[in-house]
Amino acid sequence: MNLKLTDAIKHLIIINVIVFIAPQLLKLDFTNILALHFPKNEHFGIWQYVTHMFMHGSFAHILFNMYGLWAFGTPLEQMWGKKKFLFFFFSAGIGAGLIYTLVNYYQFNGIYELFVNAGLNPDEILSILKKGNTNDARVVAAITQEQFNKISMLYNTPAVGASGAVYGVLVAFGLYFKDAKLALIFFPVPIAAKYFIPIMILGDLFFGMTKYSIGNIAHFAHVGGALIGFLIAWYWKKNQFKTN
Repeated sequence: MNLKLTDAIKHLIIINVIVFIAPQLLKLDFTNILALHFPKNEHFGIWQYVTHMFMHGSFAHILFNMYGLWAFGTPLEQMWGKKKFLFFFFSAGIGAGLIYTLVNYYQFNGIYELFVNAGLNPDEILSILKKGNTNDARVVAAITQEQFNKISMLYNTPAVGASGAVYGVLVAFGLYFKDAKLALIFFPVPIAAKYFIPIMILGDLFFGMTKYSIGNIAHFAHVGGALIGFLIAWYWKKNQFKTN
């Protein structure tokens, strides 16, 4: 398998690195503009479904994403061509953001209704969420601290990273190169892609649906990117979609 850096992946990596380094050099914070915010948040913009893919929270975050993009995306771009690979990458990334938003909206609305039932109007609720804390007796009586922490996190915490798009790339790689041997960092025994990838996705589903998540990880963005990536790659493979 030839892992020579291909054009689309090279340009994606360059853009990601620039967006990661530039704010640090310029002493500017573009989070409110480029990161993906909850739709009810005042900083939300529809363009963020694209721009959040080029934002990363740490060196380790961008390193792992860019490594995954290069390692698993290179054979796909060589097979599909630059234009089709870029279409796939952005489709998986945007799809990941949309599914992540839908899941968050479902969780948000369940708690939001408790505020409404307690007699608060929309402006009061958003004001409380912006502050991140409240002493309002109606809120204290209506929801638990855990519920308040959850809805506050959903409202105030933006999503960043190319992980959703990279998960789509990973799934597509598994469909086309199912017998390729991959290794988990914490389980360094090589595992065939057809087993490795489902394990990762099931792990994200488990952590996304339970309280055992390690760190602030957008698990449903991973699952969303994997789902969209699977649907597109499966359709292309089934219909022998090719490009020169």
